[in-house]
Amino acid sequence: MTPGARVQTAIELLDAVIAAARSNGASADVVIAQGFRERRYAGSKDKRAIRDLVYRAIRTFGDVPVSGRAAVLGLNDADVEAVFGVGGYGPAAIAAEEARASASAASAWMQGEFLPFVDEVEQTAMMARAPLDLRVNALKAERPAMVAELGGEALTIAPHAIRFAKPFDVEATEAYEAGRVEVQDAGSQLISDVCRAVPGMIVVDLCAGAGGKTLSLAADMKGEGQLIACDADRGRLQRLPDRASRAGAAVETRLLNPGRELDALGDLAGAADVVLVDAPCSGSGTWRRNPELRWRVTPARLDRILNMQAQVLDVAQALVRPGGALVYAVCSLFTREGAGQIDAFLARYPGWVAETLSLPAGRPSGKGYALTPFHDATDGFFIARLARSC
Repeated sequence: MTPGARVQTAIELLDAVIAAARSNGASADVVIAQGFRERRYAGSKDKRAIRDLVYRAIRTFGDVPVSGRAAVLGLNDADVEAVFGVGGYGPAAIAAEEARASASAASAWMQGEFLPFVDEVEQTAMMARAPLDLRVNALKAERPAMVAELGGEALTIAPHAIRFAKPFDVEATEAYEAGRVEVQDAGSQLISDVCRAVPGMIVVDLCAGAGGKTLSLAADMKGEGQLIACDADRGRLQRLPDRASRAGAAVETRLLNPGRELDALGDLAGAADVVLVDAPCSGSGTWRRNPELRWRVTPARLDRILNMQAQVLDVAQALVRPGGALVYAVCSLFTREGAGQIDAFLARYPGWVAETLSLPAGRPSGKGYALTPFHDATDGFFIARLARSC
């Protein structure tokens, strides 16, 4: 492909990504992969250059650009603009006063949602590329042996975390195939640590998804006790049994009916030692990995997410035994999704108290703890641990 054709293809793919974001359609990765399938003539170097330009644009603009062309022009890159209007399947010439997207880390309305310490420096870090973190599965391996086998850096903030500065195909390694390691951000690993699951407990992962944190809890429980992974998304939950088998973990799965979750959980009412609520959220803490999420969150959608989080917390509290604990976590750096939800929960349920946390990373945020990309070199998370009175 000519340089111009590469830029034109990037513009077309950005148009598709923008349309998907506005309609809450497929993710950017899926859209780009589909675009390349439709352009089989593109070579590996072409695809790499196109993908880099697309994601450079996505990371640059907090507001959804009006078009892929406006996004590319908004980069104000002279080398890129040099191919406009020169033919070779490239983009048309640049018109006078043509629209250009304006660079920003996040939409203006989001500035009022961020935690107080998520300043310009933190927001810039939220747009950087994330490292690759692995969690060593303590059921099958020890971290020193995995570092010797795979390399990487053993992190101090999480006892089973290994970090790699550059990504690689982990799933192609024998260590992954044998279930000795899983891909999991170090900050996410801390959430399981806050649960303090031990052998013999009854532990419920209420929003388990595909089970990343469930498997971490299973390793802590060493196959003793009852670990129940729940979710309303059948597709995601169906992936967990195979993952659990590979990890050597004993996990029960339960599919929930939204709005009628307790129908499937009646036997656990007031019985669980720990309930983990890794709640659906805006995903603002994961923009390093999924920068297009900024284009999908609107004030109205955030309000719907907040209502959903409160409903899940209401379900969770009914499962915890007296003296048990509820751990609430979101991969978000919006105050209302973190500290705000905990304050509202404690106002609804006076028989609960927030435990004081002291974590090896992060900072206090309301009655919980928050981790951020710049301060902690992890994805962004809010974590709180609530205890039910005896």
